[in-house]
Amino acid sequence: MEPRFMLLSDVAAELNVSDSQVYHMVRSGELPAIKIGGRGQWRVEATELESYIARMYTETRDFVTTHPFGKADDADDPA
Repeated sequence: MEPRFMLLSDVAAELNVSDSQVYHMVRSGELPAIKIGGRGQWRVEATELESYIARMYTETRDFVTTHPFGKADDADDPA
């Protein structure tokens, strides 16, 4: 059985991004999370991560439709 809540480092590994990038996503509200315990450690519910991923697919599809040839504002453009 998968745990309900994930550490930010686990989320980072799942998305193949840095821990600091996930922290920024949480602090900005882009990725919903909760703070728990006396030290206020962040946790992301697995279902929230799946919702975030689905939302990113939709946003990416909309971006590709609007910018079909990968305009300069595409962050992964090596040019």
